[in-house]
Amino acid sequence: MAVVSRRARVEDVHELAMAMPHVDAGHGPHGNPVYQIGGKSFVFFRNPRPDAVDPGTGERYADVIVFWVPSEADKQALVQGQASPFFTTSHFDGHPSVLVRGSRIGELTLQELTEIVQDAWLTQASPSRAAAWLSAHPGE
Repeated sequence: MAVVSRRARVEDVHELAMAMPHVDAGHGPHGNPVYQIGGKSFVFFRNPRPDAVDPGTGERYADVIVFWVPSEADKQALVQGQASPFFTTSHFDGHPSVLVRGSRIGELTLQELTEIVQDAWLTQASPSRAAAWLSAHPGE
């Protein structure tokens, strides 16, 4: 019998980020949570910005979460498709990251979110820390 993963929650982002080794949890200038490895952000909760707005009302999204990704190809794979909760804005052109609204995080399974957070951490970890983690977690 296959195990069905539950839907992801915003709280899971915090828990998964903190579960990775050598993570520093901090806050941005407006109190938004920022998760870093070696002084480099890999997940952060973004402040409302003019480039991420509701197309119907023009109001800035207040619940955007940014995840680093390994490559532009990974980014495009995540943001393409009408049903994908991931998106990007012109502000992030050329930047290896994707955005998702907290209100849409439940469109992901916990397993999918786990992979996104782990990949984000791996993109920013030093080569030695990444190699050590991958060695200790084969197949992840």
